[in-house]
Amino acid sequence: MSMKVSDHVLERLRDWGVEHVFAYPGDGINGLLAAWGRADDNPRFIQARHEEMAAFEAVGYAKFSGRIGVCAATSGPGAIHLLNGLYDAKLDHVPVVAIVGQTNRSAMGGSYQQEVDLISLYKDVASDYVEMVTVPEQLPNVIDRAMRTAMARRSVTAVIIPADVQELDYSPPEHAFKMVPSSLGMPHYAPVPTDDDVNRAAEVLNAGEKVAVLIGQGARGARQEVMEVAVRLGAGVAKALLGKDALDDDLPYVTGSIGLLGTRPSYELMMGCDTLLVIGSSFPYTQFMPEFGQARAVQIDIDPHMVGMRYPFEVNLVGDARETLTRLLPLLKADKENSWRKKVEQDTARWWEVMQRRAAVDADPINPEYVAHALNDLLPDNVILASDSGSAANWYARHLRLRGAMRGSLSGTLATMRPGVPYVIGAKFAHGDRPAIALVGDGAMQMNGMAELITVAKYWREWSDPRLIVAVLNNQDLNQVTWEMRAMAGAPQFLPSQSIPDVAYADFARLIGLNGMRIEKPGDVQGAWEAALASDKPCVLDFVTDPAVPPIPPHASLDQIEAAAASVLKGDSDRAAMVRQGLKAKVQEFLPGGRHREDRPRTEDGK
Repeated sequence: MSMKVSDHVLERLRDWGVEHVFAYPGDGINGLLAAWGRADDNPRFIQARHEEMAAFEAVGYAKFSGRIGVCAATSGPGAIHLLNGLYDAKLDHVPVVAIVGQTNRSAMGGSYQQEVDLISLYKDVASDYVEMVTVPEQLPNVIDRAMRTAMARRSVTAVIIPADVQELDYSPPEHAFKMVPSSLGMPHYAPVPTDDDVNRAAEVLNAGEKVAVLIGQGARGARQEVMEVAVRLGAGVAKALLGKDALDDDLPYVTGSIGLLGTRPSYELMMGCDTLLVIGSSFPYTQFMPEFGQARAVQIDIDPHMVGMRYPFEVNLVGDARETLTRLLPLLKADKENSWRKKVEQDTARWWEVMQRRAAVDADPINPEYVAHALNDLLPDNVILASDSGSAANWYARHLRLRGAMRGSLSGTLATMRPGVPYVIGAKFAHGDRPAIALVGDGAMQMNGMAELITVAKYWREWSDPRLIVAVLNNQDLNQVTWEMRAMAGAPQFLPSQSIPDVAYADFARLIGLNGMRIEKPGDVQGAWEAALASDKPCVLDFVTDPAVPPIPPHASLDQIEAAAASVLKGDSDRAAMVRQGLKAKVQEFLPGGRHREDRPRTEDGK
């Protein structure tokens, strides 16, 4: 039997070491599905409930494995559904290859059913490489370039294969004019900047007296070198959210996350420094950087297209973080006066005390900060964490202290809802021997998360460690937007857009064969986490949390906080006292002796 184009596509993916393809079927890829049958499901076809979830699972797989994530979908609507997950990969610089079907070549241009101009549609999301295969001889080059480009550029690439082309007999490119042969393999390399640039950077850093370091995911492979730089320069280290797992939160000079979801010591680190070193991050919010003219700055990034942005850097070093820091370290002086470092460490220690106090504030019924805070001390050493976007990301960023081999991620740049559950599914296919936890809001859970539990139920028995925990913060409110409206616009909660139904998430989990618990009392939170972490199957924890706990950024002004309070008084009078107290706690969180449950003022109804 002759080899079809579809057979060769799967064979070439196997040659590249692809073990899983996250996908959803459709007649636009029927040829590929038949080839999967002939190939004994190698690479493995992982069936999501929706193409968007397949793309997110590929992103999660790539983020947590360091390998290329591959997803596939049918023509038309299937290809369209992939887009949100693919944009998540593009904006977070994650290597993902999408393989999509297309209508027969003979129907193109005829307004045929499910005919979409996929080249135009994908030209932005797969801007580094998108190609349609129209004859067999384009292969294997198209597959090879898609794989190699995705890895080299840390980006999204796409291969479009019309349905009739999938069924053609495969014939390789010949040694002839206008044929393009190809080869396998991605060489490993670590670019470094010139000696002159490294020397200039050292001069800037050595001249600083109050040095701040900001790291992102690009610093993940340079953990030891970052620590040595911080010690030598007497610096504090803040982390962009995508770099949360790049350095241990238990280090006394690590101030935690930065930005809208960040910590107060990270904000003060940036506002007080005179020198800034940014390593492997394209953190977008300039207002969280030092004032212009306040600090001299150096940037290290492997991508020349990403340097020189966000801040007026004096020196831009283009190179691998680890190799660049290895060359920079011998040039850095270790005679820094340490009062700056002591201040950073004191501010950071105080912040963790504040987080403990805030987690202990009473709520109705459960403080969502306590849910995350209680998990922190229970985290397994090899856990993989994912947070969804929304208020859940605040508690992930501020309360969970990642250390050692722990990994964590979220949709850092697109900040889209829905990736929490599919991220951990992708992670489990990359690391079936590690526990995985997703922290998600009820809005994201209702969008797609519940359906994707069916995917968990289908595959979990294949994982050597069956623990996959989905923790739902069930406050029946699209909470982040509600608080943004209050804090930024002074607008009361608009119930038609913000209120969402209470759903029995744990009951649904049990219905499809998973474990599930609904937690309605603060005293049951820690026990629920312990039970889920000891479970012999995946588990959904339905935490009924208080929407009145404000996820206000650490730099919020008193005017913004007062506007939020005023909006609550107008729109939620029955909750006004409780919310006002939460806002007041936010203002006072850096004052000694924050309020605890026992001395928290009560409303007239005793709540």
